[in-house]
Amino acid sequence: MHGYFGGYALVGLLGLVGVGFVAVGLGANRLLRPWRITPGKLLTYESGVDPVGDDWSQTHVRYYVYAFLYVVFAVDAVFLFPWATVFALAGFGAISLGEMFVFLGFLAVGLVYAWKKGVLTWV
Repeated sequence: MHGYFGGYALVGLLGLVGVGFVAVGLGANRLLRPWRITPGKLLTYESGVDPVGDDWSQTHVRYYVYAFLYVVFAVDAVFLFPWATVFALAGFGAISLGEMFVFLGFLAVGLVYAWKKGVLTWV
C-alpha cells in the first residue's frame, strides 16, 4: 500500500482484523460453552466468599489509611529505582540527588504527619 492514504488503510485493515478476531473468539465461546442454569450459578459471588448474613457492613477507616500509606511508599519505591540508574550517569549526579532529597522530604513530611496523628501505632 503506497501513497498518502496507504498508511491509514493499513491501520484500518489491522483494526478490522483485530475486531474480527475478537468477534470470532467471543462468538465461538458463546456457541461452544455449556449453558445450564443452576441455583449455584444464580447466587451472588464476591471474592470467593459465600453471601452469608446481612448485606450492610462497615469497615474501620484505619484500614484505608494503611492502604493509603502503602500506596505512598509503593510510589516511592517506583521512583527510587529509575533515580538509582540515572544517578550514575555523567552530569546527572548533583541535580538528581537534589531532586531526590526534595522528593524524600515530601514523603518524610507525610510520614511524620501520620506518626503525629497516631496512625502508625498498633492499638
